[in-house]
Amino acid sequence: SDAAAGDENGRGGDAKRPRRGETEGAGGSGGRNGAAPREIDEDLHSRQLAVYGRETMRRLFASDVLVSGLNGLGAEIAKNLALAGVKSVTIHDVKNVEMWDLSGNFFLSEDDIGKNRAAACVAKLQELNNAVLISALTEELTMEHLSKFQAVVFTDIGLDKAYEFDYYCHNHQPPISFIKSEVCGLFGSVFCDFGPKFTVLDVDGEDPHTGIIASISNDNPALISCVDDERLEFQDGDLVVFSEVHGMTELNDGKPRKVKNARPFSFSIEEDTSNFGIYVKGGIVTQVKEPKVLCFKALRDAMTDPGEFLLSDFSKFERPPVLHLAFQALDKVCKWFSSCIEPYGCDVWWSQDLKPSNSRYDAQVSVFGSKLQKKMEEANTFVVGSGALGCEFLKNLALMGVSCSSKGKLTITDDDIIEKSNLSRQFLFRDWNIGQAKSTVAATAANAINPSLYIDALQNRACPDTENVFHDTFWEGLDVVINALDNVNARMYMDMRCLYFQKPLLESGTLGAKCNTQMVIPHLTENYGASRDPPEKQAPMCTVHSFPHNIDHCLTWARSEFEGLLEKTPNEVNSFLSNPAQYAAAMRKAGDAQARELLERVSECLNKDRCSTFDDCISWARLKFEDYFSNRVKQLTFTFPEDAATSMGAPFWSAPKRFPRALQFSAADQSHLNFIMSASILRAESFGVAIPEWAKNTSKLADVVQKIIVPTFEPKQGVNIVTDEKASNLSSTSVDDVAVIEDLLAKLQEYAKRLPPGFQMKPIQFEKDDDTNFHMDLISGLANMRARNYSIPEVDKLKAKFIAGRIIPAIATSTAMATGLVCLELYKVMAGEHPVEDYRNTFANLALPLFSMAEPVPPKVMKHKETSWTVWDRWSVQGNLTLAELLQWFADKGLTAYSISCGTSLLYNNMFARHKDRLPKKVVDVAREVGKVDVPEYRRHLDIGVACEDEDENDVDIPLVSVYFR
Repeated sequence: SDAAAGDENGRGGDAKRPRRGETEGAGGSGGRNGAAPREIDEDLHSRQLAVYGRETMRRLFASDVLVSGLNGLGAEIAKNLALAGVKSVTIHDVKNVEMWDLSGNFFLSEDDIGKNRAAACVAKLQELNNAVLISALTEELTMEHLSKFQAVVFTDIGLDKAYEFDYYCHNHQPPISFIKSEVCGLFGSVFCDFGPKFTVLDVDGEDPHTGIIASISNDNPALISCVDDERLEFQDGDLVVFSEVHGMTELNDGKPRKVKNARPFSFSIEEDTSNFGIYVKGGIVTQVKEPKVLCFKALRDAMTDPGEFLLSDFSKFERPPVLHLAFQALDKVCKWFSSCIEPYGCDVWWSQDLKPSNSRYDAQVSVFGSKLQKKMEEANTFVVGSGALGCEFLKNLALMGVSCSSKGKLTITDDDIIEKSNLSRQFLFRDWNIGQAKSTVAATAANAINPSLYIDALQNRACPDTENVFHDTFWEGLDVVINALDNVNARMYMDMRCLYFQKPLLESGTLGAKCNTQMVIPHLTENYGASRDPPEKQAPMCTVHSFPHNIDHCLTWARSEFEGLLEKTPNEVNSFLSNPAQYAAAMRKAGDAQARELLERVSECLNKDRCSTFDDCISWARLKFEDYFSNRVKQLTFTFPEDAATSMGAPFWSAPKRFPRALQFSAADQSHLNFIMSASILRAESFGVAIPEWAKNTSKLADVVQKIIVPTFEPKQGVNIVTDEKASNLSSTSVDDVAVIEDLLAKLQEYAKRLPPGFQMKPIQFEKDDDTNFHMDLISGLANMRARNYSIPEVDKLKAKFIAGRIIPAIATSTAMATGLVCLELYKVMAGEHPVEDYRNTFANLALPLFSMAEPVPPKVMKHKETSWTVWDRWSVQGNLTLAELLQWFADKGLTAYSISCGTSLLYNNMFARHKDRLPKKVVDVAREVGKVDVPEYRRHLDIGVACEDEDENDVDIPLVSVYFR
């Protein structure tokens, strides 16, 4: 049961209670043996922490787990447990390795044949995580063995023995979590028994929903209206608590209240507020997660009375109960088969295509046949990305024998290098690979799993700039493309290329405990780009810079300030110092408010903010504190006092705006000193100033800071503060911009003369995954001090890292599930001739759990006369045609081509008389001469966009046209 992030305060990293999948009081913080749990390595486990939260991770780290049965399923489970970081994994098996096992267990090789399956896996499993104790158990299991574990997982056990073990675990005090799982070809089964009373404290793993209150009625039931900043996610029956309500303070008592009549921006509560105080302003409403007690059945009871099955495919309602019976029947057959196999032999069980041949692929040949296996081995495969998804794909493809013939080839590309945070999910990498190319290391590891794999590892990003590498010939030779990407733009590009070359694209993605897969099959399904998620809502600039109302706004501002101070401004300084004349010309040419602001920052950096000693850096940091958290707030509240009104007479400081208070610096406040420390150290780094050993000594730092004289600030009249939510720029244009720019450029010339010869600043690029570099210390300090200004709840450094670092929550389990589902579809792709009804797209949420499988959507069909086409079609014109010949080609189809373009260049339009002179010319020559189109030697065709109309002068949207001139 994979938990997901979020506690009652919405602080994934600040959880103070057990999370999903935890029984209160069971096991304790140090496990059953009472040993203190190890510290969480946040650099390594940051993505997993974003899913589970710190408290769940601590409990996970204290857990001893048994995995019995080291077949392919057992190896997968053990791998995911080791990556997750449990205290110990004991792998148990009494069987020896056979050739058959190499189909599914990636830890094994032919050298292991004849060894105990568990013993053969220990060393490679240990490599995944040295902090997890890995051991093997090779004798028959007893109840005494089970008593040592918090959870036991069986993958290769008969029902009779399973009944016996489950009964013991179910009745043990505290209960031992029992999981029985098995895979039989394309069918799988999982049974869970976590005891008679298992308390789940977070039923969905999502952060609690919140809303900002705009009004509350004195009524029964009371109606609560919220600001239309964001739609409410509350549902009828949810429990919510109120805080920060002014006027109707009775609601601030912390008592959970039930939601009814939930709407997008309002809801009612089952409470009579008629006699409460009258609502004045403010208020936050927050969802409360209700604990839920699950009463698990013992295995024997569940077999006779299984209850509701988890339905995944709504086109197969009848399938789960049939499979439930089939697995029981199979258990009986296996018991009978074990006593009959000797006298009867096994040849009678196999058709010729499914017959084993003592090959490492025998297990899957027994399911899919040797003919399809041959196709898999001869496949030309392109895997894009070798991160978490890519590692899983490479492992699966190597086990499946994909591209494992001299007639096949697997190309993998990734331009990224291995970082420490990758190691908790990207299991083909080890700590000694940090800094190396992902694709190269992953390819080497995949070759170790299957030495027959023909793999070519590249370090190129798949994008328009690398189409000389991934050229037409490369694409035309592919059988299938598998995406293992982590961003939409790259996915859209690959989708476009697969459409163009009509190649199957197998797409997948994960987000914490969620995963999805999408099959993009030429002419059968819609393409990836046919349906897109709505763009993520961005907070208005004025909200981020002057009117934040949640911690996300504070962290967005903090990262922006970090990059401005430590990366962008130093880059601007270096640009000026490298070529003052060229820089000045560029600023004069721009001549706007943004250019003026850039020059002001560069000027300050080289004059009053220039640092030559570490004491200078401390002074700068102290004055920055005063500027950010005192002076700016004083100016804002001077311009817009607490009782300010809008032009319509409404209170200016109404929800969602929060009235701020200036901070008073105190050397006794550790958070203030931490800000000074991180800011001064990073400032010193950017100026190349030596950092003394005492820089991290807060008492010494406090002594220095207290001696700094801070000028008194007086707010100014007439300061323009942007309040327009549609404003895209906070710079205010002035008629004096040009004159100010000239003055600043002159000053910069003078400041430059005072600098040491060859002076350059060191731009600091934000790196979230190094806890020793002070980057997150500064960003969390900036954000929390700003949150304190606006009475917004602060967050710890880990939560700040998730938000400011835009960390995508991830766990190995959902990644393994997504890639496994994709690889099942790969068999259909390689087999060919499957109708769209055979393919499946999947969405899963392991935190619920929810599994939903559905047929892909067919592509939209367009028609003209007898011709029909979809987005998959491309009209090919053979021959080095002239423009006139191309127009005739369309006329033969009953279409008038009135405009022809190539890229952004117009090659022909019948409205322009001079374009008639181009008609005798070759299309490719017009593209070169008029459009300045670069046609490289490897390109055999030219793609053009053609606007057409039919005989009735109606526009007809035709496919892309390719003119093959070579």
